[in-house]
Amino acid sequence: MSSDKESATTGSRFSGVTGVTLVDVVEWDGDDDPENPMNWSKGKRVYHIALVSIIVFVVNLSTTISAPASGIIMKNFHQHSPILGSLTISIFLLGFTLGPLLMAPLSELYGRLPVYHLSIATFVAFLLACGCSQNITSFLIFRFIAGCAGSSPSTIGGGTVADLIPVEKRGAAMAFTAVGFIFAPVIGPVAGGFIAQRLGWRWTFWIVSIAAGVWFVTALVFMRETYAPVILERKAARLRKSTGNTDLLVKGHERLSPLTHLGRGLSRPLKLLVLSPVVLLLSIYVAFIFGLMFLCFSTYSAVFIEQYHFAVGVSGLTYLGQGVGMILGLVLFGVLSDKILKARAKRNKGEMTPEERLPLMVYFTPIVPIGFFLYGWTAQEKVHWIAPIVGTSFIGLGNLFVMLPSQIYLVDAFGSEAAASALAANSILRSLFGTFLPLAAPHLYAKLGYGWGNSLFGFLALGFMPVPILFYKFGARLRSRFPVRL
Repeated sequence: MSSDKESATTGSRFSGVTGVTLVDVVEWDGDDDPENPMNWSKGKRVYHIALVSIIVFVVNLSTTISAPASGIIMKNFHQHSPILGSLTISIFLLGFTLGPLLMAPLSELYGRLPVYHLSIATFVAFLLACGCSQNITSFLIFRFIAGCAGSSPSTIGGGTVADLIPVEKRGAAMAFTAVGFIFAPVIGPVAGGFIAQRLGWRWTFWIVSIAAGVWFVTALVFMRETYAPVILERKAARLRKSTGNTDLLVKGHERLSPLTHLGRGLSRPLKLLVLSPVVLLLSIYVAFIFGLMFLCFSTYSAVFIEQYHFAVGVSGLTYLGQGVGMILGLVLFGVLSDKILKARAKRNKGEMTPEERLPLMVYFTPIVPIGFFLYGWTAQEKVHWIAPIVGTSFIGLGNLFVMLPSQIYLVDAFGSEAAASALAANSILRSLFGTFLPLAAPHLYAKLGYGWGNSLFGFLALGFMPVPILFYKFGARLRSRFPVRL
């Protein structure tokens, strides 16, 4: 290759340290380089985001699709502990705690695509195994491993959006990918109640594994790598081979062994969680709200079967109350988020800060405690069944405006290269709360009843109301004062 052509493809030459040989930097061939995922056609970017949204939905469907059948599962395995019954649902989320620690760094070392492929293949295998389990021990182990593998789409999905969509249009795209993350846990029990009643509880796992298997085959054929550093590294490898220039490097990347890269990557989510007050405090808040959502999920069967005498299949429909609230929230978010960001950026001379994603969280946070008070006391007093369902719709609406803005905030704050690690850090605490907080439900409600039990969580949610306000006002200052070197 001629020196002119090589220069056009590799960009400038640099030396990081005096006395070190100059090396060529591999970059994009201009702002409109077709290899850059940001420059892919709109259709190609949309179907990649659609594929991510679909698998996020399918994986999260597995979190609660077996919830209405938890009593049947326990009876089948000759178990009677209410805590163990809650664990059959929540242990999947425990996998979501550990999985991101591996999935995020692997995606930032080897790219998004191989992580999607490997993790979903593993997810399908162990979900099938859940349906074939013959005892409670193997069931819980298989479900935990399925959760670890299935955590990848929710962990690196935000990174895929950051790879493909510019900041000013990212709100709508993130809302699209969040459809599965937010609605699948609500839709799962609706379908799962009828599946368990008519086909048996094992089919609640087999049907999800079939859907994930179809996605896996589709992704093998149509999905492409979107992570820019990995694409540039492949370009650099081609140029090293064609030019014989072994000094070619991707801009911003050091020459490290894969093991060293992986070691650094594994530490990134934990470093962000420990060293960044923004990530830590926001993750605690999100984890608390997420834990409350799953605590509600764990009570619906008991409330509507025992208090209102619903059948198992029909009891799954009660989850739709929370789903309706989330749908309303998603529509509002899709309409308002990017508009608010652009309007505030216009007032700030074009500057768009991640904190401008938080006003909607500030405005809608008070809805969560209102929902808990309404749900708890109407269920306690056995008011008509529609009243507690209306309460759960308030909880769903408030939850959405905590979960979604926080995810987009982290993606905007840490950019494409660290978005997966930031979301993984957030997922660790969120999944821990989602796993263990519901385990307290049986004893809590046995002592306090549904009225005061839910009021307790409502008061705690009220106590957290200043958190998004403080983040909006001081988030930028905290990020600049406590930078994390990854």
